[in-house]
Amino acid sequence: MNESKTTKEYEDKDSKTFASLGINPLLCEALAEQNINEPFPIQEMAIPIALSGSDLIGQARTGTGKTLAFGLPLLQRIILPGNEGFDEFEHYGKPQALVMAPTRELAQQVSGDLSSAARKTGAKFVTIYGGVSYDEQLAQLKKGVDVVVGTPGRLLDLANQRALDLSHVRILVLDEADEMLDLGFLPDVENLTDRTPNDRQSLLFSATMPAAIMALVRSRLHNPVHIRAEGQDAQATVPDIKQLIYQAHDLDKPEMIGKMLQAPNVGKVMIFTHTKRSAQRLTDELVDRGFNARTIHGDLNQSQRERTLKKFRNNQMKILVCTDVAARGIDVSDVTHVVNFEVPDDAKEYVHRIGRTGRAGASGFAVTLVDWQDVTRWNVINKSLGMDLADPPETYSTSENFLNDLQIPKGTKGRLKKSSDEDDKKPAEKKTRNAKPRPKRTRRRTKNGKVVRERSN
Repeated sequence: MNESKTTKEYEDKDSKTFASLGINPLLCEALAEQNINEPFPIQEMAIPIALSGSDLIGQARTGTGKTLAFGLPLLQRIILPGNEGFDEFEHYGKPQALVMAPTRELAQQVSGDLSSAARKTGAKFVTIYGGVSYDEQLAQLKKGVDVVVGTPGRLLDLANQRALDLSHVRILVLDEADEMLDLGFLPDVENLTDRTPNDRQSLLFSATMPAAIMALVRSRLHNPVHIRAEGQDAQATVPDIKQLIYQAHDLDKPEMIGKMLQAPNVGKVMIFTHTKRSAQRLTDELVDRGFNARTIHGDLNQSQRERTLKKFRNNQMKILVCTDVAARGIDVSDVTHVVNFEVPDDAKEYVHRIGRTGRAGASGFAVTLVDWQDVTRWNVINKSLGMDLADPPETYSTSENFLNDLQIPKGTKGRLKKSSDEDDKKPAEKKTRNAKPRPKRTRRRTKNGKVVRERSN
C-alpha cells in the first residue's frame, strides 16, 4: 500500500476549486447551480488521485463530503456519447461503474447526489436495493445504464439472475465499507467484486479500517493510495458538533426532549433509540404532547420509510425518531440537533449517530441522555474517543445547566398541548335540555265505563 496522506500536507496551500482539481466544466456547472463551489479536504485529496486511475482508500469522518470525492472522478471517467473514445467503445449501455452501499437509504442518497452532479452529462443511473419490486429495476437495466448504485444483497441477486452484467465495470466503489462488514455483507461484496474485471479501478471509503477490511484491501485493491481527511491524531467526531451529555431519569427524558424542541435555535431533529418499540413509543409520546413527529424503523415497509424521509427533507415535519437503521446514509440538510435517547452500544455507533448533524461544515448539537445503569458504558465510549466528557452530571428537565446549554427559555413546558389522557379524565359536562312546558294532565275516575269524577292539574 502506498504511503498515506493527510490534510496536514494541504493546510498551507491556497484553497482550490473543482475546476482546478481537473473536474470538467459540465460537472462544475451543475455543482455551481447547487451552490457547491469549493471542495472539502477529502475531495481535494481524493479527486486528483482518482482521476489518475489509481486505486484509493479514503478514510474520513461521516459528513465530510465523501460522496463527491469518489462521485466526481467516477462521472468523469465513464465513457458517454460525445466523449473521447466513445466511437470505439463497444459496450455502451452496460454498467461502467458500480457503487456498493450498506443501506437502502445510503444507496438512494448517493444515487441522488451523483444524478444531480451529472444532470448535464446525460449519464444514466439505476438504484438497486431490496424491499421493493424487481420489475422497475429490471426494466431500467434492460434499457441500459452507465452507473449502478445499490446494496450488496439485491445486487448479487440480480447478478445471479444474469440481469446485472458486471463484466464491463471500469470503476468500483465501496462506500462505508466498515458498515457493510458489520451488517454481514462482506462475502457478498467479495463475490460482486470478483465478477468485475481485474483491471478495474477500485475506490474504498470507510470511517474505520478493521482487520477484515484491510484483508479485503490486500486481496482486491492494487497498490492503493491511503488518504485521510484529518491527521492521524484527529478526534473521530466532527469539531463543529457541540456534544452535551446528561445523566437523566428515564421518565423525565420525554419532558427534556419536549423542552429542547422549543428552543429558538432548533431546526430539524433526529432522535435515536435502541429498539423499534422504543422508537414508536417515544414518537407516540411526542405526538401526544403536540409535536409533529414521525418514526422510521424496521417494522415499516420501504414505501412508508421513503414517504417519511421525503416529508423530513421537505420540512413537512421536523422531528424524526429512528433506530440505527437510519444512522448511516441519511444525508438531510439543516439537522441542527441529534439526540441519543439511550447510550449507543459503542464508540463507532455514537460517531455515526451524531454525524447526522454538523455535516458539510455546518454546526450542530449532539445530546446524549445517559441512564444511571449506562454511565459505565458511556465512560468507555468517552475514553475510546479521547473526549473529556466522563461522568456526566445528574440532570433533570428543570436543571439550570440543561436549560442554559440548549438556550431553552425559562418557563417552557415540555408539551404544546394537554395530553389525551388528561382530556379523558375531565368530567363530562352536563347537557342542559331546553325546558318544555308540561302538558296538562287530566285524571278521571270511571265506574262501568262512566265518568264519576274528573280533575285537572
